[in-house]
Amino acid sequence: MTAQHRIGSGFGPRTTAREVLAGIDLSGRTALVTGGYSGLGLETTRALSAAGAQVIIPARRPAAAKEALRDIPRTETHELDLADLRGVRVFAETLVETGRTIDLVVANAGIMACPETRVGPGWEAQFAVNHLGHFALVNRLRPALADGGARVVSVSSGAHFGSGIRWNDIHFRDGYDKWLAYGQSKTANILFAVHLDALGAAAGIRAFSLHPGSILTPLQRHIPRAEQVALGWISPGGTPAEDFKTPEQGAATTVWAATSPLLEGHGGVYCEDCDVAEVATGDTAGGRVAPWAVDPGEAARLWDLSAELTGVDAFS
Repeated sequence: MTAQHRIGSGFGPRTTAREVLAGIDLSGRTALVTGGYSGLGLETTRALSAAGAQVIIPARRPAAAKEALRDIPRTETHELDLADLRGVRVFAETLVETGRTIDLVVANAGIMACPETRVGPGWEAQFAVNHLGHFALVNRLRPALADGGARVVSVSSGAHFGSGIRWNDIHFRDGYDKWLAYGQSKTANILFAVHLDALGAAAGIRAFSLHPGSILTPLQRHIPRAEQVALGWISPGGTPAEDFKTPEQGAATTVWAATSPLLEGHGGVYCEDCDVAEVATGDTAGGRVAPWAVDPGEAARLWDLSAELTGVDAFS
């Protein structure tokens, strides 16, 4: 794993995805962006396509995805619900059987602070969708990942400061808290990248995680307007807080982690504002990552549990 320290990328919090990709030619490369038809995912897809990449978009709502992507070239939509591991297997196996090579995977889709929801064998939905679905997808896509150059980018959040992995009650059997559940799932996104990079580095498959910043997107659909005002995200009139990014700015760190030449030969790190983040020494999230989220021991433990729960482990 690369040291968790800033590297001086030259970009910042207001950089856009297109600015990150200026001068980068992705012609002949294939990217897969989960949820790549809405919010940050749509901006990620738009930027990668503009740089020449072919973009595969697995979508829970394929009709809505096709409508959102109709004016973006080099995109294709396939049905996939990350909460359905049988569907994940079918999607991945079908893609692998085509013989195509995947150069970039952006694990972008997710849910935030939803009402208590159970999927599969009673799993808490945020952990299941945000983490386990992507874990299973990337593992099942292993035969298609380009050795010596593939990158997997896991979209996390500064909300990971809200909770580490709750080993004694991961699925909130003993009382549900929507924000703790979201925070745990975002910690899981980071730990996934840490251990995936450790396992994949020898084959040249590198993994990164990131906080895109605070952005108003459909991700907030479960959060009432009054709660968003109370949290300081928006004014009573609906104006976003000054430190909020536009979707184009929010997609920049995702695209930077997926393509930056500065990250060649590196991996396993958590990024923010188009740079590697420092490890926090207190409880302040800004520009930093919580120590528990980049702990290799925690990452290995979560990987083993995830492999047990999903029944797939193509990297170990």
